[in-house]
Amino acid sequence: MRLVLGSGSPRRLELLAQLGLVPDDVRAPDINENPLKSELPRPYCARMAREKVEAVEAGVDEVVLCADTTVALGRRILGKPRDAGEAAEFLMMLSGRRHRVITAIAVKSGDQIWERDVVSAVKMKRLSDVELNSYLHSEDWQGKAGGYAIQGPAGAFIPWISGSYSAIMGLPLAETAQLLSAAGYPVHGALS
Repeated sequence: MRLVLGSGSPRRLELLAQLGLVPDDVRAPDINENPLKSELPRPYCARMAREKVEAVEAGVDEVVLCADTTVALGRRILGKPRDAGEAAEFLMMLSGRRHRVITAIAVKSGDQIWERDVVSAVKMKRLSDVELNSYLHSEDWQGKAGGYAIQGPAGAFIPWISGSYSAIMGLPLAETAQLLSAAGYPVHGALS
């Protein structure tokens, strides 16, 4: 049985490695990631993971793993910022507030799909102008939902979380191991 990671994220590769797993192939799907009109963050995130796993072509001996991470402030979805201006806007909205980070995972084997999502609460400290501008200058915000990554320099802005650190990074390890096991992929040492 072969494992296919349907994601170009280096963070997801690193997280899989924590489970002792190295994908046999990486096939990042190209799908439209725009939210539907008035779509809420959690259903949006689950839909993205499902559409990604459905978009990845797979052989009969392949298990495909896809995920999507969304930052939600109330009902608002904060995706990957288009530019530094939008990153600054997102970070100022999050500054001094709690928000949710939702990571949905989908695993496909044959015509069966297993799905889970994990919601974590995150508090960002109030950012000073110096902190904000220094972080924007680092360009670490690029390609990151909500304009930040907890495992990078922005980790200094996060004094409190409730939930799964690995899910906030982009792949909840316990749930990923469970779904891969359910799909018949051997996850050695993982708790089922």
